[in-house]
Amino acid sequence: MTHTTINLNSPLTIKGITIKNRVAKGALSEGMATLGKGRVTPQLLRMYRAWGKGELAFCITGNVMVDVNAKNEPGNTVIEDERDLVKLKEWANLGKMYNMVQIVQLSHPGKQCLKGLNKETVAPSAIGFGAELAPLFGTPRALTEAEILRLIQRFGESARICKKAGFEGVQLHGAHGYLISQFLSPLHNQRSDQWGGSLENRMRFVLACYHEVRRQTGDAFIVGIKLNSADFQKGGFDETEAVEVFKALDQAGIDFIEISGGTYEAGAMVGMIKKESTKKREAYFIEFAEKIRSEVKTVLMVSGGFRTRQGMDEALQSGACDLIGVARPLIVDPNTPAQLLAGHNAKHALKPILSGIDRIDRAAGTEMLWYGAQMKVLGKGQQPNPHLSPIKVLVLYSLQNIRKVVQGRIRVRA
Repeated sequence: MTHTTINLNSPLTIKGITIKNRVAKGALSEGMATLGKGRVTPQLLRMYRAWGKGELAFCITGNVMVDVNAKNEPGNTVIEDERDLVKLKEWANLGKMYNMVQIVQLSHPGKQCLKGLNKETVAPSAIGFGAELAPLFGTPRALTEAEILRLIQRFGESARICKKAGFEGVQLHGAHGYLISQFLSPLHNQRSDQWGGSLENRMRFVLACYHEVRRQTGDAFIVGIKLNSADFQKGGFDETEAVEVFKALDQAGIDFIEISGGTYEAGAMVGMIKKESTKKREAYFIEFAEKIRSEVKTVLMVSGGFRTRQGMDEALQSGACDLIGVARPLIVDPNTPAQLLAGHNAKHALKPILSGIDRIDRAAGTEMLWYGAQMKVLGKGQQPNPHLSPIKVLVLYSLQNIRKVVQGRIRVRA
């Protein structure tokens, strides 16, 4: 099915809410909240204001944690109660000021937490990382069933607070090896109860989280999810299973699905894995989007790899997706949406960010840290530097992170 009249400038309506164009920001963890409690800062708001000014239509926030004791990095924003409601309302109002629909990405990292950051890490099963990443991430404790049920409630409670603050919706982070993704993977979920084993059991957690969010927010609130098309790990979550999970969520009533792929151990989400056949078409996951399009009715968003206005229009006109996800170009230049909508390509051609330290580069660590540093520049109200040295970023991050981990743990306990 083709939609030749649709292009990047075309509006889209979800749940009665009009999205002014098809440019959507994919989530990137900002690490700009207060240490310990993860509260909203002026720097965070300043950055989202810059994106609003740049004509961004659909903005998915960075990784927002549903549990202050389960953060994937220092400086994560946390929404687990209403203590920060005033600032959250200010954040939500920024979107309304610029007609930018804002969707809060809700997440629990499971075992993907740096050693020493949290008191402990939990996951569906007590399975650690492979040899390359084991020095950075500890072996988790397996969740009890009571804890699983409480986590499901936490996703619902965080979503309710987001709605109360004025955000238009939430997105469950079910990709990139975080907790929901861990439940879906037969490699990481080796439970023998109702939460593990068959695909029906492994998808029980994500469906329960969706239904709890819907119960606490109502039918008029946008609820989406980010899902892997595959984990790209031997014995892990594959495309065949992904199709079934996409179909189950579609039938449950999910409002949009963002298609992604990979984990920390197989970094497809930042372009570390990319088929030769997709290079000319830019988007990393466009082939899977074409496959799933005939299986689901919900809005589909494809993120990763898009760089040119032509490539974006072609993806929309093919009918494979309804929203074009971009993230890194917006960090280097927050006016990228306005440039694309005017018919131009992104101002800065992006290339892989490599430090030369193989283990970190293969896990996309350098890439994520470099863009994180650029977001902090945006948070200061300054213009990012496309020529920033990756080595300089790594050194500064290492020095700062030691201090943050120590201070963050002290403040959580206080």
